[in-house]
Formats: sequence, C-alpha cells, structure tokens
Amino acid sequence: MTGCIGLRREDKNRWERRVPLTPSQIRPLVDEQGIEFVVQPSPIRVFTDDRYVEAGATVDEDLSRCRVVMAVKEIPERLLEAGRTYVYFSHTIKGQPYNMSMLARLMELGCTLVDYELIVDGSGRRTVFFGVHAGMAGMVETLVALGRRLAAEGMENPFERLRPPHEYPDLAAVERSVASVGEEIARAGLPGAISPLVFGFAGYGNVSRGAQRILDLLPVEQVAVEDLASIGEPPGPSRRVVHKVVFEERHMVAPVEAGRDFVLDEYYEHPERYRGVFEEHLPHLDVLVNCIFWTERYPRLVTRQGVARLAQESTPRLRVIGDVSCDIDGAVEFTVKATMPDEPCFTWNPRDDGVVDGIRSDGIVVMAVDNLPCELPREASESFGEALTGLVPPMARADWTRDVTDLGLPREIEDAIIVHRGALRPRFEYLESIVDEHGRGKKE
Repeated sequence: MTGCIGLRREDKNRWERRVPLTPSQIRPLVDEQGIEFVVQPSPIRVFTDDRYVEAGATVDEDLSRCRVVMAVKEIPERLLEAGRTYVYFSHTIKGQPYNMSMLARLMELGCTLVDYELIVDGSGRRTVFFGVHAGMAGMVETLVALGRRLAAEGMENPFERLRPPHEYPDLAAVERSVASVGEEIARAGLPGAISPLVFGFAGYGNVSRGAQRILDLLPVEQVAVEDLASIGEPPGPSRRVVHKVVFEERHMVAPVEAGRDFVLDEYYEHPERYRGVFEEHLPHLDVLVNCIFWTERYPRLVTRQGVARLAQESTPRLRVIGDVSCDIDGAVEFTVKATMPDEPCFTWNPRDDGVVDGIRSDGIVVMAVDNLPCELPREASESFGEALTGLVPPMARADWTRDVTDLGLPREIEDAIIVHRGALRPRFEYLESIVDEHGRGKKE
C-alpha cells in the first residue's frame, strides 16, 4: 500500500524558499508510483502552489492524512503530531542545545525522525545535500563583502559591481555577473594595492567545490600550500589573476607529539592528539573561505588569540572571512552569530574583540549567513530533490508502526533514522543525557 506524503510549508524566516521536492520531481512519483502528495500553501516558496497542483498534488493546509511529512528546516515542536514520521534537517546529532526540546517532543509523541544529513552511500559520503549551493552562494556573498570592504578603504575595485545572490533571477545570472568581473580583471588587472589577491579555501568537500566553482569564473592561478609564502616574491605575480590555495587537514593541524607524522584516520578518530596550526598561513591570505565540518572535538581553524597576536605585529592582511560552514563559536572562534542575507556581515576587531554589524575598514569582515542555499532556492531545490526522489517510494510504502528492521527501507534511510516510535536508535543514544539536560521540560 502506497501512502500519502505531506510537504510542509517552510516558515522559519522569509528567506526560506526551498523545497525538498519540486513539482517536476513529484509528477512521476504521482503518475508512476501512485503516491499521493499534499502540499501546504506558501506565498514565498520558489515554486508556486499552482505548479504543485499541475503536478498532481493537492494543496491543503491540513496534512493529517499524511503518514510521512517532509520539510527542509526544523518543524516547530508545537506543530508536531503523535505517531507521525518526519523527514527534515533536524540539527540534533551534535547535541545542539537549541533543538533538544524539539527532539524531546518527538520522543514524547512517539514520532519517527529521518534526518537528511545522515543519508550516505556505502563509502559514508552524503548523497542528499545543499552543500554545493551553500558554497556557491557563500562565495558570491564573500566576493560582495570583499568589494564593499575595499570600497570602505577608499579603493575602487571590480568586485563592487557584484550583488548578493538573492538579488539575481537565477544561478545563470549570478555566474554571468561573476564572469564579467573576471573579464575585467583579465583585461585591466587588479589594483596594485591588492595584488597578489589570495583566496584560501579550508576544506575540499561539497561546500568547497561549490565555492571554488564560483571563484573559478575569475582568472585563477592555483597555488600549492607549500608555495603560499612565496607568491609575492620577484618577479611578482600578475595583477590579471587571483590566486587560490586549498587547504586539507594536513595543512590545518599537526600532531601534539613532536616528531610524529600526520595520519588522517588517526586525526578523525583521535583529534585530541592534534593541535591547530592553520593560523601560520593567515599572514599570506586576503580572503579565507571556511568550508569544513567542525565539532568541539577538533582544533579550531582560527582563534581570537591567534589573530589578535598577528594584529599586534602588523595590520592583518586578512580582510574577509566567508564562514560558509557558520558554526557559532566554532572553527572560526569569532563567528559570534549567524546573519541573514539582508545583513550578511559583521566586522570583528582583533585589537579590542569588538563586533560591529556591517562592513568596516578596521577589523576583519565575517560573512556568516547560515541559510546560504536559500539565496539560490530554485537550483538548490532541484539538485536536492533529484538526489532524494528515488528514496521517496520506500518511505511512502513503509508501515512505520513496525520495527525499523521490518520497514523494508533501503539502508540509506534506515541508517538516517534518529528516533523511531519515540525511542532513540542505538547509535544515537548518546543524545539521551543531552535531551535530559536541555530538552525535557523546556518549551520553544
């Protein structure tokens, strides 16, 4: 028996226009799989209600007949219903305190929670994600921030022409705009005061690939980490290119014990055996784009103390950090808050640890938008839904009242279940104490 799937309206903020499945992706699921879809109406969704009706879905506020409800962002706990199966990004597996009350409510109501973040292939690589588009939008925002920062210093520059990605009609228009800046750089060159212009990428996964895709629309010369310090040496770099360097784990940390070699598997299994060394690269970077996955187990990428120490020695070369990963007080310690697309940046001053909204010439500009794929909602949704579509029929057919092993789900979905019928799955039982501390008895 094929059941009904509901698509919840996204309403976390006015920027959230994404969907887990587009109308064109729903159409064959309706026609060929016999799945019923009920879509909540939305005035801001990138695909209109009429498009979903044309695709064979019902647009209705009431999702009560849907055994599975899908969304992108967290569903407010006041809207959760007993016994339902929910599929969304829950942001709970790190024990995030702000979502423990929601997790506690799911458990109290006997619900099942499937988290997209945990859907991986046989090699452990995520298959359903927005990371590439987060990287693309984040790179554009970072270039915009750079242009405005240089202008605040009184320096005309080609990046001033760029607009935030949400102000363009689509990704193609974004790419054309960035490419036109690249043509200007190739033709007229960069101002001498900012040449060589060096962009550093921390990480090389999906987010980094998306960010690099945008930067590569400019004339780029890639530099090895080992050659970073020598970029400005005679005869000098061309002003008609920007320089790119990509940092891997071995460039960011070193063993605590002197004389030991870096071993990637050991680092992930025992990060306490390693210390952060990334800050030794900062004197050579104009822009840092942070794309790494980070938890408190790992050394920070950039610290207040480290940058403050550099600032005491000289004016930091580093002007902008595009913190695409946006972990508050995380890999970039002075990412003190998340921002929104209408005010994407704040400036942190290493000399007094002060934070001021907007872009200033005194300090380091931090771009910390935490919902970057929202700025490319159409393309982000299409890519996400394309990866998700094949997993929808088994979720629609499953009898979610049964034990997990009897649901007939593909391994990717089974392993992505955090809570089933109100109980944490064994691999997530570490969350029990965190739920007790931050969740139970607390309301949103």
